[in-house]
Amino acid sequence: MTDDTRLPLLLEAVLGVGTDLELRGTLQHIVDSAIRLTGARSGALGVVDPERDRLAELFTTGDDGDALIGLPDGTRGLLRLSVRVHHQTVGTLHLAGKREGDFDEDDEGLLRVLAAQAGIAIGNTRLYDTARLRERWIKGAAAVTNALLTGESATDALTTVAEQARGLADAVAGVVLLPTDAGGMEIVAASTFEDPGDLIGTTIAPGSPVLVQLLNGDPVYIEDSSTDPRMTTLVRARFGPSMMLPLQSGGKLIGTLALPRRRSGRPYNAADRTLALQFASQAALALVLADAQQNRERLAVYEDRDRIARDLHDLVVQRLFATEMMLESAKRRAAGTELGELLGRAVDELDSTIQDVRTAIFALQQQPADAPSTLRGRVLRDTDGARVLLGFAPSVHFLGPVDSRVTDQAGEELLAALRRALARAHRVRGVSQVSVVVDAREDPVRLTVTHDGTPEGEAGNTLEWEAR
Repeated sequence: MTDDTRLPLLLEAVLGVGTDLELRGTLQHIVDSAIRLTGARSGALGVVDPERDRLAELFTTGDDGDALIGLPDGTRGLLRLSVRVHHQTVGTLHLAGKREGDFDEDDEGLLRVLAAQAGIAIGNTRLYDTARLRERWIKGAAAVTNALLTGESATDALTTVAEQARGLADAVAGVVLLPTDAGGMEIVAASTFEDPGDLIGTTIAPGSPVLVQLLNGDPVYIEDSSTDPRMTTLVRARFGPSMMLPLQSGGKLIGTLALPRRRSGRPYNAADRTLALQFASQAALALVLADAQQNRERLAVYEDRDRIARDLHDLVVQRLFATEMMLESAKRRAAGTELGELLGRAVDELDSTIQDVRTAIFALQQQPADAPSTLRGRVLRDTDGARVLLGFAPSVHFLGPVDSRVTDQAGEELLAALRRALARAHRVRGVSQVSVVVDAREDPVRLTVTHDGTPEGEAGNTLEWEAR
């Protein structure tokens, strides 16, 4: 083939590189063009993974193109040129077995042009893929931030981070681990294609090499979770390549984001690692901001509840109490008459209303978001809340297995009786001490509330309640 014939074919080959937007088709076109232009019997273009220095993809044409990769340099009848992107070798273009004569300088020149085109195609594709990948991660980070700032609960917020990261990283699972009191880490939120239940609760033991690296604020990149000796969890056999990224803000580690892929899955490259690490930093900041926002909103609710409780006590209860005293005085003057009996019923009803309002005041003084779940904790919460009205904290004593012996229904009735007793103690003159005893040593469970004030009428200083 003469130069006059090959130049138009070379121009056609170069122009063809720009018409195919898909990289694999472009590289195959380059190999086919090299065969046609040089008269070689076989050709191959191997693309290498620069991070791992191994063959990533292979494009061949002609006879035994696969065998060209393993031939040593200097083999007769072999023409080989590196494919570069800037100064980095990203592949090699091979030709062998010229049909007429040996490869000459013109053949090498043609191959150099095609190798350069291959380098341009690979470089442009990688830039485009990286740009698209960066755009996806940026949008994902923005979606996480928006979701977290809409007021999700702590568990939902962590699950949102895990779910978004899993999709962006093309991982089989996304999990968030938080530090444990023992010094290890535990999976508290997970997103996976399967049931995440077997992941939740999995722990990394204190002193693990992976944990030491994470606690130092360094990411951990793993080629194969199932074989890496640093991985010690029971679920590691299910996964292959993985990233473990520290979630830290202000130099403090608040958790870890782990993104494992399936066994034999595609390894994470440098772009994946960089973008995922940036996402983790953004997610950690969003978690901190969301937590701060929820704290501000919670504080605002507490302040409103406290203001309402003070208004009820200072305005409503005091006026009701004054009205009750006037009715009580009128009842005494009308004693023995039908009017006196009617006034007595009105006084009793007003007294019950005052107690209901005071019970509501106690409830408003509590913090519902942090409400304890055990009966012991709820008794302590209500007695501590009575401090606002009494001016001092009642003493509390528990006898026996309170939390295990008292049923849910009996517990609600016990708390209602406790609130009534505390509200009644507040009405008594001269109260400076209130004692609360919950006795669960024997059935039935007994509540005893005693004060040192001076009650009016037949009311005593002690209220006793038994579970039915």
